[in-house]
Amino acid sequence: MKFPFQNVALIGKYKAPEIAGPLLRLAEFLSAKGLTVVVDSLTAEHLKDNPYPSMTLAEIGGAVDLAIVLGGDGTMLNIARTLSLCQVPLIGVNQGRLGFLTDLTLDNMLESITAMLEGKFVTEQRLLLAARVMRNDVEVYSGRAFNEVVVHRNNTSSMIEFEVRIDGEYLYNQRADGLIVSTPTGSTAYAMSAGGPILHPSLDVLELVPISPHTLSNRPIVVKGSSVLEILVHRTGDIQVRFDSHTSHELQLHDKIIVTRHPETVCLLHPAGHSYYHTLREKLLWNQML
Repeated sequence: MKFPFQNVALIGKYKAPEIAGPLLRLAEFLSAKGLTVVVDSLTAEHLKDNPYPSMTLAEIGGAVDLAIVLGGDGTMLNIARTLSLCQVPLIGVNQGRLGFLTDLTLDNMLESITAMLEGKFVTEQRLLLAARVMRNDVEVYSGRAFNEVVVHRNNTSSMIEFEVRIDGEYLYNQRADGLIVSTPTGSTAYAMSAGGPILHPSLDVLELVPISPHTLSNRPIVVKGSSVLEILVHRTGDIQVRFDSHTSHELQLHDKIIVTRHPETVCLLHPAGHSYYHTLREKLLWNQML
């Protein structure tokens, strides 16, 4: 990470014209401090009279020291998968609802970013997933995920059947609506809704959470982050693998999905004094009296 920051990219929620005002206000603020500002090209399409140069995400990755994302966690997920390959640090400004990843608000944005530009921030490295779909020993699809890789049925009534192996060792056969392989970051997303535990994001682990398993003894399991997970499809109908609910691939009988930790990580920056437990209390309403 290059610090002090000199070149900053601003990225807004996709097709959200309401983000134009806050984003241009932030751009003007950063420019006044002597920083070079560029705007994501898709975001720039929704900015009227934008005086700042625009770049694609691919171009941004090799040109900036910092990216500030205005939107919700979904926006951050999409940006993080791309910019992680260039190790661009990310700051999130929440314009969504929960905001586990985007912890600044539009109200405190300028004040918080001022302090962070002075070096008053906490750096956090978050784990990414890589997955490959193998068909007859040939890779037919691959992708990255920040939250989770999910194998699941679509609109058919029957369950799917699959086998799971960890580091080559047989774990179980299972009938269920699907299986979630989650990072610690994703433990507060789909995995939590399916009954999985909340994992601190600093942990180097992966989480497997069955979706509506047929047998009650099938429970979530947490394994080391370096594990190689194999999911072999034994029975299909309308079934697919999804990456952060962003991209997907249709699966066939005997397809194998191999999930591992990606060699790169996502670099998040938080204001000084950031506490993950405070975030949980606030977002999950644990601080409210019953």
